[in-house]
Amino acid sequence: MPQVVVEIDGKTYRMACGPGEEDHLHELALDIEEKIAGLKDGVGQIGDQRLTIMAAIMTADELSDAKVRIRYLEAENETLQKRIVTLDARLSDLRTRFARAMDRASQLMESLTSRLS
Repeated sequence: MPQVVVEIDGKTYRMACGPGEEDHLHELALDIEEKIAGLKDGVGQIGDQRLTIMAAIMTADELSDAKVRIRYLEAENETLQKRIVTLDARLSDLRTRFARAMDRASQLMESLTSRLS
């Protein structure tokens, strides 16, 4: 199992991750580092633990918002899929009706051709 060393708020942490996940883990640590740096700029140095908890809550809030958005998009996708099925059925019906109309027109043309001959 790969080991990754990340630095967050001036502290070094060694973490294990799955093969191929090293870059992703570095990105996650960088995201937390940026949140903590932003909090320090906004509220000052209020203690490591409090900054870490605040960064974790911010991340949890982003995750919660993303889950709500995913549920909305999944519902919208389901609605669109149902509309596609309905439209496909209507299109199939229109194709059938068009084919019948073309057959009738062909029959009429044949009838007219035979009368004119």
